[in-house]
Amino acid sequence: MTEQKRLLPLAMTMGEPAGVGPELALRAWLGRADIGAPFFLIAEPAALRELARRLALDVPIAIAEPRGAVEIFDRALPVVPLNAAAAATAGRPNSAFAGATIESIERAVGYVRSGEAGAIVTNPIAKHVLYEAGFRFPGHTEFLGALAAQWGERAQPVMMLWSRELSVVPVTIHIPLADAPGALTRELIASTARIVAADLRDRFGVARPRLAIAGLNPHAGEGGAMGREEIETIGPAIAELRAEGLDVSGPHPADTMFHAAARARYDVALTMYHDQGLIPIKTLAFDTGVNVTLGLPFIRTSPDHGTAFDIAGKGLANPTSLIEAARLAARLAAA
Repeated sequence: MTEQKRLLPLAMTMGEPAGVGPELALRAWLGRADIGAPFFLIAEPAALRELARRLALDVPIAIAEPRGAVEIFDRALPVVPLNAAAAATAGRPNSAFAGATIESIERAVGYVRSGEAGAIVTNPIAKHVLYEAGFRFPGHTEFLGALAAQWGERAQPVMMLWSRELSVVPVTIHIPLADAPGALTRELIASTARIVAADLRDRFGVARPRLAIAGLNPHAGEGGAMGREEIETIGPAIAELRAEGLDVSGPHPADTMFHAAARARYDVALTMYHDQGLIPIKTLAFDTGVNVTLGLPFIRTSPDHGTAFDIAGKGLANPTSLIEAARLAARLAAA
């Protein structure tokens, strides 16, 4: 069974068709030796062929079904065609193509569910473009959680940004900063930490994960002088987790959590809001960071960057983060 699972290809989504995703996918196939696993792309074959021609990338495109992707992969990029139109102009986002972006994600999840793919690798989406078309989810992470729920699976999707230098999990994600303190609860912090610990143990092979939890306020509240969230919310959640036997520390002042000596003392840092965690990891590992969604019944990874409309279609896109994302997805699927 393990050997069969390793042979399953990765399902890669197109992402925003006017962004760098299509180019990154082409370049990832050229760098396939660094991934160590086959993948197929869910996209529009004609648009990819034209992009490869225009950028002078020697990437043969083969129309395929997921089950035939492994045999094709060494000699051509297997592409599963979309039903929705996806021939967007690079650098010019248009909500008319939002349906293709959504379809690509939905079908990738479906292929994992049917056993035709071992994991999902998603290219970046432009949320504002999807919102114009009626998309009702804050982002990729929340949409994947809703798709998992359609399986009858209860899921609390948790966004982890992973790199060799640092891994972080923001407890609150795609909400305004002003709303973050009110959204933080003891229950949310504890449930997020449990999911992180379970996935690190079961998927990443960390026998006893060490979780460092940040405070919300400067100096972790300075004993209540700069805020009481650490005393009334974060501290009780940490005590609850420790009582369950988890290796959890904190609340730590965020300004001293991310230097090299501090990072050596934990496996993942849980931060209280989006930028508190994403600024450090994007500073340390901008090109190699990977977005991993924990708490789902399937594996999903993604590059840790956006659609980069300013360079889309110009031959400047760096595939390193997508290659790292695919390599991590293959590793987790094999495990």
